[in-house]
Amino acid sequence: MAIALLFALGLWGAAVALADEPWRAPPSVRGRRNPLPAATATAAAALFAANCAVCHGPLGRGDGLAAAALNPPPRDLTSPAVQSDSDGGLFWKITSGRGAMP
Repeated sequence: MAIALLFALGLWGAAVALADEPWRAPPSVRGRRNPLPAATATAAAALFAANCAVCHGPLGRGDGLAAAALNPPPRDLTSPAVQSDSDGGLFWKITSGRGAMP
C-alpha cells in the first residue's frame, strides 16, 4: 500500500534516489537546542505512537509494519548515528520528512 501511495503521489522515483544519499540537516539548523523540558516525554511518546511507530516500530528500531515497503527504509532511531545527531538536526528531519515520511 505504501508503494502504491508513493506512485500515486509521484514520489517513487524521488524515494528511490533518496535511498542512496546520506540525509544531513543543513548547517544552519544543526546548532538549535531542544526548548522543551524533559517532562514532555509522555506527550512525545503519544505523538510517536500515533505518527511514527507504523514505520519506525514501537521501539524506534525501523521495523514498523510499513517499513518493508519503504525506500529509503525508516532509520533505527536507537542507532548511534541517530542518537549522535544534534537537536536541531533531528528537529529538521522530523519536520521536513523524507520520501514517504509525512
